[in-house]
Amino acid sequence: MNNKELIERGLKEFASGNVEALRTLLHEDFLEHSPGNPSGRDEFVEFLTRSPLLESRMTVKRIVAEGPYVMVHHHATRADDERGAAVVDIWRLEDGLIVEHWDVVQPVPDPAAVPNGMF
Repeated sequence: MNNKELIERGLKEFASGNVEALRTLLHEDFLEHSPGNPSGRDEFVEFLTRSPLLESRMTVKRIVAEGPYVMVHHHATRADDERGAAVVDIWRLEDGLIVEHWDVVQPVPDPAAVPNGMF
């Protein structure tokens, strides 16, 4: 299985509510670069079990893979926030495991403010 397929599988599991499946995809010494999110496989998985992300619906718009990096551009929405956020996750993999993660999250503004759309 290539890196893109590993990330796609992880996203499907996470979106279905199976956060524990991430333990098989994350390296024990996983490094997190997003403010407020912990590093370490077990710490990160535990953090996600309490995260509002579990209440979000993620609609993947595109996935780009190059070498050890996989970038996912998606739209995250919740029942109380229809516009949601535009998110880009960047994952770095080694030997079939995720070793690092970065993300950029931007609230989706009123459509009039983005005539060409966010996605």
